[in-house]
Amino acid sequence: MKRSTIHQDFSISAVTAGFLAVLISYSGPLIIFFQAAQSAEVSTAMMTSWVWAISVGAALSGILLSWWLKVPVVTAWSAPGTALLVTLFPELSLNQAVGAYLTAGVAIFLIGISGWFDRIVQAIPKGIACAMMAGILFQFGVGAFKAVESMPALALGMIGAYLVLKRLFPRYCLVLLLIVGVALSVGLEGANLQGIELSLAAPLFIAPEWTWSATLSLAIPLVLVSLTGQFLPGMAILRSSGYHTPAKPLIAVTGLASLAVACFGGITIVIAAITAALCTGKDAHDNPDKRYVAGIANGVFYLLGGCFAGTIILLFTSMPKAFVAVLAGLALIGAITSNVMGAVHEAEHREASMITFLATASGMSFFGLGSAFWGVALGSLAYLVLHKSGWLPRKAPAVALGVPSKD
Repeated sequence: MKRSTIHQDFSISAVTAGFLAVLISYSGPLIIFFQAAQSAEVSTAMMTSWVWAISVGAALSGILLSWWLKVPVVTAWSAPGTALLVTLFPELSLNQAVGAYLTAGVAIFLIGISGWFDRIVQAIPKGIACAMMAGILFQFGVGAFKAVESMPALALGMIGAYLVLKRLFPRYCLVLLLIVGVALSVGLEGANLQGIELSLAAPLFIAPEWTWSATLSLAIPLVLVSLTGQFLPGMAILRSSGYHTPAKPLIAVTGLASLAVACFGGITIVIAAITAALCTGKDAHDNPDKRYVAGIANGVFYLLGGCFAGTIILLFTSMPKAFVAVLAGLALIGAITSNVMGAVHEAEHREASMITFLATASGMSFFGLGSAFWGVALGSLAYLVLHKSGWLPRKAPAVALGVPSKD
């Protein structure tokens, strides 16, 4: 059977999904990068190099994997890993941080080619995987409506526009909502776009420096949070969307991408979780076999963002926070719905899935591991205890509990 080409599979909805994924990444997780840069007291030029590096790393790995595997693979940078930087700078130097990035990249690459991560992902019941993703995305859905408190006109206007556009133009709803949101931000909230101008980014080389303290305080935790906070939910959302791609090539390629951009300030490149939901669902395309175009489009927009990193920084800092919150929440409604349905579909997984959902949605953090990890761990434990033989004795006979037997 002849495989279709990108030209044949092209769709506006898939390109829109890829663009929105980049938009949300730059508007959300990039803020943590700004905080890390402030902690490190780096220059604007260095900050631009950081954004260039993470954008190019995500772009090239996402385009390659999506085109090669014909699966909507969305890559990004490690958001929980970036949060680690905020606590380590300025005591940790930029050179030491780059050395830790390289160490983490090598470790993740070796884990990828070993294949053991695949076995972990395959062992997780689908209901629990869906519940974890529903728990992660839940906060974004809620955020769309909490934004009404701070900017009611903008939030309610976007919600109303979403309902109308979803009814009239379902396939192009999100791109039209984006345009409406920008117009409302300018008209109602006074967002100023006049100071934004195009300027090419210039990457800056940072010589690596290896120290034991940087390895222990950044490299090892970076590997752990990337695997549990990014790769685990990222693989789960691919599985819940019907894509059973092994983790081995995904982790190996992103590990190599991490090594390529580390010396320009790029933190570990990983599989995206939250923004991936935009590209793997029906909003990207009704046909799952054609959604890979969304992954390629996502990479192309990341590449453009990297080339104009300084401009991107100005653009997204000029938009109100409520705009991003509402856009992200409404764009993820389809993904939240499908994952909630997947979590409760099988009765055998239902209670364990709800434990997973609640633990993940709680945002808990314990032993330095985030709620996505603990949600899966507690949910899987609940599933084993409740439904797998050999873990606990079966329910005691009625007479043993002092209840008369019906026999």
